[in-house]
Amino acid sequence: MMRPKARRPAATAEQAADLPPSPLRTSRQAALLFAALLFLIFQASWFVYFFQYLRLPVPLSASDAGKRGFSEHRAYSHVKFLTALGPHPVGSQALDKALEYVLSKADEVQAEAPWDVDVEIDLFHTKPGAMSLVGGLFKGKTLVYSNLKHIVVRVKPSSVPEAEKNSVLISSHIDTVITSPGAGDCNSNIGVMLELLRAVSHWAHGFKHSVIFLLNTGEEEGLDGAHGFITQHPWSTTIRTAVDLEAIGVGGKSILFQGGPDKEIVELYAKVAKHPSAQVLAQDFFLSGLVKSATDFQVYKEVANLSGLDFAFMQNAAVYHTKNDKIELLTPGSLQHIGDNILALLLEASISEKLPLIGSDKSTFEPSSKMESVFFDILGMFIVRYSKTFAKQLYVSIIAQSLLLLFMSLSQGGWTAVKALVLSAQCLVFSWFFSLSLSFLTSVGLAYISSSTIPYLAHPWLAVILFGMPALFGALVGHHLGFKILKSYLFEARKLRTESLQQEFKKTDLRLTDLQQASIERDMRLAAWDTERWLFKTAFLQWIVLLALGTWFEVGASYIAMLWVVSPALAYGLIDATFSPQRAPQELRTLTLLAALPVPLIACAGSAVSFFNFIVGGLVRFDRNPGMNPDWLGNSTVAILTAIIVCLSLMFLFPFAHRAGGLKWILGGTMLLFAIAVSLVALEVFPPFTEHTGRAVNVVHVVEVGSSNGVLRPTSSYVSFSSLTPGKLTKEWSFIKEEGFVCERGVAIDMVTHVIKYGCTSFTDLDREESHLTEYPMLELQEEKEMKGERVAIFRLNAQAARRWVMAINTTDLKSFQLDAIKGAPGEKEVLALRQAPESVDGWHIMQFVTNQDGPSNFELSLTWSGLTSVSGQNHLRETSYKSMLLKLRTDVNKTTSKLKRTLEKLPSWVSLFGKSTSPYPLSYLITFPAGEKVL
Repeated sequence: MMRPKARRPAATAEQAADLPPSPLRTSRQAALLFAALLFLIFQASWFVYFFQYLRLPVPLSASDAGKRGFSEHRAYSHVKFLTALGPHPVGSQALDKALEYVLSKADEVQAEAPWDVDVEIDLFHTKPGAMSLVGGLFKGKTLVYSNLKHIVVRVKPSSVPEAEKNSVLISSHIDTVITSPGAGDCNSNIGVMLELLRAVSHWAHGFKHSVIFLLNTGEEEGLDGAHGFITQHPWSTTIRTAVDLEAIGVGGKSILFQGGPDKEIVELYAKVAKHPSAQVLAQDFFLSGLVKSATDFQVYKEVANLSGLDFAFMQNAAVYHTKNDKIELLTPGSLQHIGDNILALLLEASISEKLPLIGSDKSTFEPSSKMESVFFDILGMFIVRYSKTFAKQLYVSIIAQSLLLLFMSLSQGGWTAVKALVLSAQCLVFSWFFSLSLSFLTSVGLAYISSSTIPYLAHPWLAVILFGMPALFGALVGHHLGFKILKSYLFEARKLRTESLQQEFKKTDLRLTDLQQASIERDMRLAAWDTERWLFKTAFLQWIVLLALGTWFEVGASYIAMLWVVSPALAYGLIDATFSPQRAPQELRTLTLLAALPVPLIACAGSAVSFFNFIVGGLVRFDRNPGMNPDWLGNSTVAILTAIIVCLSLMFLFPFAHRAGGLKWILGGTMLLFAIAVSLVALEVFPPFTEHTGRAVNVVHVVEVGSSNGVLRPTSSYVSFSSLTPGKLTKEWSFIKEEGFVCERGVAIDMVTHVIKYGCTSFTDLDREESHLTEYPMLELQEEKEMKGERVAIFRLNAQAARRWVMAINTTDLKSFQLDAIKGAPGEKEVLALRQAPESVDGWHIMQFVTNQDGPSNFELSLTWSGLTSVSGQNHLRETSYKSMLLKLRTDVNKTTSKLKRTLEKLPSWVSLFGKSTSPYPLSYLITFPAGEKVL
């Protein structure tokens, strides 16, 4: 006789009876739990940022550091002297004084060096040179320089002659832009280098290799100093690796933001750094081209084919290249931080057996070559570093395992699980859409409630509330919409299953009254818990997608996605995972979230805060061509970044927002904080600009030179006032309106590489101003001829008092050009630049020239076309369209006219002049030469 099988319904009923009770929680308690978790995440992020970026070593005095140590006090004295000189750009007497000071300190080191150490000093005068870089800020340009001076110092042991065969280069630049005293950029690093030079000289007797210190000029005009040294100095052939010190702000830690391409030098730094600070995220961002800047490191990597390290101060980014780059903002401990790190690096590299081998397998630069290392520091305590080859293998393995686990989960759950995954992904889409949309709308609307388009520049924490609250509100609304849809689907699926079970129970003649009464409540509760778990699992699905994209495009910062995948997945798997499909789900535990977040927050939160501050500071100079972008574009950049951070980092928290009706309290709280922030902005309780964070502007007296009765003379003269900080100039105009300024958005004023479509203009009386404008330049067509089927035009350029000029050449059919400097003797010329098939940007090739006081001012420019093209004729800038021009020229003079002086005196103190290699000087002359018609 066969035994009857066990009845499944009875087991299922028992299982249902053991279901955990629903937590007794009010809506306020649920909201408080969410708020507490959110507050904990923000507090942890701030703690990580403080510990990683704001905690600095104690500055050492000369006695504390001794002869062989690095003393911030000694370095600071150099920074203080150089900053007191004020702006010292190329061609200025202040730069000559800076060079004299640096040279005198190098002489002191030489005199005090031990007997068995050679300190060789060279005041290096570069010959004329020209450079064209493959990418970045200077793509499509030819950078020409002449008569620049640099200080080069080599330190090596006297008893090891072969030490000079292999060298470590460390460099920074002495010159500043015309608008800045340069406490951060780059007096801070010059002070560090002088102190390093002194300290290294007391260690060098034990070196196997030499150390070369390059203190160059011309960096701010197009990286000219680095190029002149690399291409002309005899010591440059001995360099095996380069270390560049820069600043995109002032104070804080100097961060390694570029390292490579070869991995050996990154490994060396990671091994010896006393106060580790490195972030590959900054390298990704910088190399993306979103930062319109460049450093000497590009020359070392691209022209000299060197591997190396690039460090920069990034705190207080809003003061970059303005008057606010002052020594008061130099944080105590900043110089000690970078000084200790670089000293340890130089001491290790100078005895390393690997130094001669770095980059030895490369002979030419390849534009496609990529950095080989992933690097980032953990709380400023140690550096994690691994190769991109290993990174790719690791990331692919994690992606494959994640997809395998996901597939196994779906196979156990069947079509119900597949549909649940799709609906969970839909929930993510809703969150992203609403978050980005509300943040963007807020960024556009700020201009209507504040006198400033970007009212939070001086107080970045305001941006966190102004954009973070709408981003959080939108993400939660979108998430809740997806939550309800997914919960409804899972409830219906469980309801069908319950009804099936009830039918089975009826067959057994069991009483079902209790089960029938509790079935709906039970299914709703189980569906809600199941939804929570699906949404938590789907939160790291978005990180898997990002990890896959980062791996495919070889993004160095893909390690961030890796940590946000692995840590939450492990926490969920160890604490909350339900491996059996027969087991009823439970409420998602708070412990799972608390276990999931520490690792990614420790590794990433500090960098996210630092990156956010840097982006906000960069808005000061967001509109490099004023008026060419919508006023809200800068705001929207920060708003979208904020929404991205919210959606990526808080998605694991969102499942907890839907419990016990607490969402209404959470949304109310976000709107309350947003309303408070908007009120603070509208009332300007916290002004958008301060003494330390000013609005970046260009104020320049423009003189257009044209032909009048066959004679070149000024045809138009006006003062142009424009801002690189987005927004109208209404408030600033009120201070200068008495000078006759009219603000409008109209026909663009083309200053060759600096275009102004929106600004304020005040015309001057040429007859009255004539005495100030007598040194206007001349651009004349000397000769036009045909040679072997090609048309050649020869122009004569007299730059007069200008030692800095920029020219745009129309590249239509242009085959080549040559620039010669005309010497004093008749017919004597010197070739400065020769280019075949010059690259162009928007149809123009840009040529920038800079020289010292004693440099050339007369030039000959030869243009060769592949066809027969006439170039005769001439008009001035504002009456000629871009496409009809052949040449556009701007010459800059460091001179202030009476009207310009009055304008500058009337501007408020929170306005800051901004300087750049492409920005005009106080007095600029514009000349254009129109293109003629093609002939047969």
